[in-house]
Amino acid sequence: MKIALDPTPFHHSHSLLEFPALAAELGYEYLQLTPHADFLPFFNHPKADDQLVADLRRACRDAGVQIASVLPVLRWSSPDPDAREAAVRYWKRAIRMTVDLGVTQMNTEFQGRPELAEESERAFYRSVEELLPMIEREGVHVAIDPHPDDFVEQGLAAWRVIRGVNSPHLGFVYVAPHTFHMEDAPLEIMAAVGDRLRVVHVGDTMDHHRSHGLRYITNPPGSAARVHQHLKIGDGDVDWDEFFGGLAANGFLDREDTVMVSSVFAENENAVEVSRYQLEQMRERAAAAQKVEVKA
Repeated sequence: MKIALDPTPFHHSHSLLEFPALAAELGYEYLQLTPHADFLPFFNHPKADDQLVADLRRACRDAGVQIASVLPVLRWSSPDPDAREAAVRYWKRAIRMTVDLGVTQMNTEFQGRPELAEESERAFYRSVEELLPMIEREGVHVAIDPHPDDFVEQGLAAWRVIRGVNSPHLGFVYVAPHTFHMEDAPLEIMAAVGDRLRVVHVGDTMDHHRSHGLRYITNPPGSAARVHQHLKIGDGDVDWDEFFGGLAANGFLDREDTVMVSSVFAENENAVEVSRYQLEQMRERAAAAQKVEVKA
């Protein structure tokens, strides 16, 4: 398993080419590249040319850090044909950039609309049909997260959509901050997905179902907004013993191709301390869960 830093909390203070050295300084051996204005911005065409991709690869080599995964967020499940077709073009460039970086793992979101679930699912499969030949030819694996406010938000329902593509090159992302929006039990999701669980994002969140649904409040009442947090481990309601125990039972912690990402966005002012804390927690909790699994 690779433990990676998501550098999003440092986007305001560091440039793209500074991320590898930053990760090394914080004790990480791996990075996850999330949407960034100079690389893969949200929803729009990638902004890195071949020279910048080469410079980033060189910066990683100089820092002794590897890129574990690349995360584009593009509207490939959009019911709007123009947006979907554009997203497919952007995806092709994103795949090319990922391969040129020497990376084989990508992860993403469905990026459809819950109020147009059927149309979004059709759009998703249409996009995958166009992209799968390139994904398979390049030896890339794409893991997908059922993000809150997407056309599929539940864990097992999302796995069925992914499984329906019928390709081992597509898998599942378990995002711990989305735990209480996925509805299905974490261990049930991890068991169902099996070795197609390729990426997990580690951050805490509050359970909005507690206190009779009043753990946090949105106005007006009945708003369709989905609220969650990306907090450091221990600041929310995620059951971390269950989470890491499930990963141990799944085999995730022992596989060389899996990626565990620190995913905390709530404390930019303490990002250095939080990033180091997250790394320590992930290492210690993973090691403890593996010992328990061996004894079992």
